Amino acid sequence: MTLAATANPVWGQRYGMAPAEPNRPPNFDAIGIDQRLNESLPLDLVFLDDHGQDITLGSCIGGKATIFVIAYYRCPQLCNQVLNGLVESLKKLPGDVGDRFNVVVVSFDPKDIPVVASVKKKSYVDEYGRANSEKGWFFLTGDQPAIDEICKAVGFRYEYDKVKKQYNHASGIMVVTPHGKLSRYFFGITYDENDLKTALEEAGAGKIGKEVDPGEFVKMLCYEYNPITGKYTLSVMKALRIVFGTLVLGLGIWLFRVWRRPPNRAPSETAA
Repeated sequence: MTLAATANPVWGQRYGMAPAEPNRPPNFDAIGIDQRLNESLPLDLVFLDDHGQDITLGSCIGGKATIFVIAYYRCPQLCNQVLNGLVESLKKLPGDVGDRFNVVVVSFDPKDIPVVASVKKKSYVDEYGRANSEKGWFFLTGDQPAIDEICKAVGFRYEYDKVKKQYNHASGIMVVTPHGKLSRYFFGITYDENDLKTALEEAGAGKIGKEVDPGEFVKMLCYEYNPITGKYTLSVMKALRIVFGTLVLGLGIWLFRVWRRPPNRAPSETAA
C-alpha cells in the first residue's frame, strides 16, 4: 500500500471500452489512526484463526499485555514493513511472545482467508526465532462487519483504491492491557525496543499511556515506499503539500490579526 497516487486522468478511450477510472490522490481525511486510549476492545468479537477456527479477541489476549496490529496479509508494501519492524523490536526484548505478552494481528481485508494468515504467521514466527512462541502469535481474518467494528474500536481509518486495487492506510501498532483496554499507540514502521518494553510493562500493570504527538503521523505521510530499493523515501509532493498547508494556515492567522487590529488614530494638532 502506498499513501500517494498521481492524478493522471485518461482523456481518450478506445471505441467500445468502458472509460478507465482516473487515478486520484488518496483521501487523507479517510486515512489515519485516532488514538482511543483507555477505551476497550470488543473482546467478544469473533474472528477466524490461522486454522480457520472461531476465536474471540478476548481469547487471543488471554489476560496478558498484547501488541495489537491492524494490517492486511496481501498488502504489497506497508503492512509488511510494519510487521518487519515489529519483529525486529521483539527480538531485542527480554520477554518472549506467548510468555509475558501476546501479539494479535487482524486483517482488515475481508478477502484474506485463514490459509493466507497461516503462511504469514509461520514466516514471522520463524523470523522471531524463539522456541514455543507460536502460542502467543495470532493472525486473524474476518468478515466486513467484524472488521468494521474492530477498526472503529482502535481508531483505524482506511480507504480502498479501486485503480491500484489495494488499500490506502496508515501505519502503526497498539499496546493493549490484559483486560483489553488501549494503553499506547506507536506510529510508523520502526519501534524503539525500550519504548515498547516500557509500554508492555505499563499495560501489564493496567496503566494507560500518553497520546503520541500527531506530528509523528504527519511525518509518516511524507514517506512512500520504493519497491525497487525496498525502502521508504521522502515524497516531495507530500512534503510540499504539508508545508504549503502550514504556510496557508499561518498566513490566515496573520491576516486575521491584522484585520482585527484597531486603526491608528490621526495625531492631534498639539502633538503635531
